[in-house]
Amino acid sequence: MGMRSRRRGRRQATNEASEEREIPDVEIRWQRLLGYLSPYKLQIGIAMIAVLATAGLGLVFPAVIGGVGEIPGILNSVLQQDDQTLLNNITIVLLGVFLLYAITTFIQTYALNYVGERIVVDLRKQLYSQLQSMSLGFFTERRVGELVSRMSSDVTSMRTVLTNNITTLLQQGLSMIGAMIIMFAINWRLSLFIIGVIPVIIALGAVFGIFLRRFSTQVQDQLAASTTVAEEALQNVREVKSFVREDYEVKRYNNAIDLAFAAALRLLQVRSIFAPLIAFLGFGGLTLILWFGGREVLAGRLTGGELVAFLIYGLTIAASFGALVGLYSAFQEALGATKRVFQILDMSATIQDSANAQQLPTIEGRIQFENVNFTYDGRQEVLHDINLDIAPGEIVALVGPSGAGKSTMFNLIPRFYDVTDGQLCIDGLNVRDVTQHSLRSQIGIVPQETLLFGGTIRENILYGRLDASEAEMIEAAKAANAHEFINGLPDGYETIVGERGVRLSGGQRQRVAIARAILKDPRILLLDEAT
Repeated sequence: MGMRSRRRGRRQATNEASEEREIPDVEIRWQRLLGYLSPYKLQIGIAMIAVLATAGLGLVFPAVIGGVGEIPGILNSVLQQDDQTLLNNITIVLLGVFLLYAITTFIQTYALNYVGERIVVDLRKQLYSQLQSMSLGFFTERRVGELVSRMSSDVTSMRTVLTNNITTLLQQGLSMIGAMIIMFAINWRLSLFIIGVIPVIIALGAVFGIFLRRFSTQVQDQLAASTTVAEEALQNVREVKSFVREDYEVKRYNNAIDLAFAAALRLLQVRSIFAPLIAFLGFGGLTLILWFGGREVLAGRLTGGELVAFLIYGLTIAASFGALVGLYSAFQEALGATKRVFQILDMSATIQDSANAQQLPTIEGRIQFENVNFTYDGRQEVLHDINLDIAPGEIVALVGPSGAGKSTMFNLIPRFYDVTDGQLCIDGLNVRDVTQHSLRSQIGIVPQETLLFGGTIRENILYGRLDASEAEMIEAAKAANAHEFINGLPDGYETIVGERGVRLSGGQRQRVAIARAILKDPRILLLDEAT
């Protein structure tokens, strides 16, 4: 019975570790993407009205120039009537139209950029909150640079999908449809030339889109990898200097950047082929319009003004198609970034409160390991059949060689990891049966690797209890034998410690960390090789 239970527990721990290491694939649904726009319906509504107005106003000028159907255009009217007053009046009207066009463009640009920036803020808050909720094992299996990349560049790419791309799609799509309707009203034969080019462009877009998305994801992955290399080297600059590895780190970063460049070059090659090919098809179509339209004018079925209007609308369609092609390219690239963000958002922590977890009451501090076995990922056991009973107030030192499992035992007490077999109890309560927050709030930890935040000594100590008074903070510093060296610094408690505490010595960092843990006033204090 006991053996079966142990194996089952090991399999569970293995699965959890595997889930932490692998980021699952996700399917991107439009409903989910558009859900980020829902809090800003008013701004989106205003922007959409402005988009419609902008698209409509953009179609006025060619119609006025060339005329549509039975409505004569300026060019024909002025040439036929030699009417200077009519020309002046129409010019004033057109200036008014262009002014309205500028106003509606401003409204849509401002409204959508406002929404875009709000979405970036919302996504980064959500993503950061999600990262904070993940279990410790998630971070031990991943590089910080990759996670930071997802919060920064990937979120920014998502913004283009939800604002710029949607705006471009609507405005250029409406402009293209409106232009085609007017062109059919002018001359249906000539319009068929335009219709014939569209399916070819769509087919090419579908083929190139596959490569754009694939290479874009590779670029983002390689950039994240290069960010990780740089971040690791800069965070460990003391080790880099002491081992004289500056050239090695430069070479390592250069290699990572070269890989990112190679991926970007593949993406650039696809773009470079796609864009001119579409441009050739578009302008080739305009050339056919000019040729066929010239024949229609010579045959008397089309006026010169109508041909000018037709060419302008043809340019409008070509420009709209060019914008939509660029949109498609950007959209495929942004989908890769969106996928990377959703992969993190869709993950769940392996260490979670049970459905009926209770608040841990104020504890006495008894710690019991009962037949505890533990393995990080299903490989070799780190702890085997551990039984330990520590009374409240008792000071216990765990002594053993490196890798014996001392730090692992410390990590199990605040439930950073779950035991594979057996149980761990605090005051007789299994740590799985209480909330993580109520458990960890009563435990103080000074880790083996002392890490400080990049603010002042005061801020680092107060991190243990944010509402502590000045006297309580100083008392904690004295208890940690830190007060004397802090007062000896020119800025005292206001001394900036630098990133990760780099401006302090190792011993000073450790004493600040001990003061921080003491200020928390924990019921259980864990010192991992703190001397």
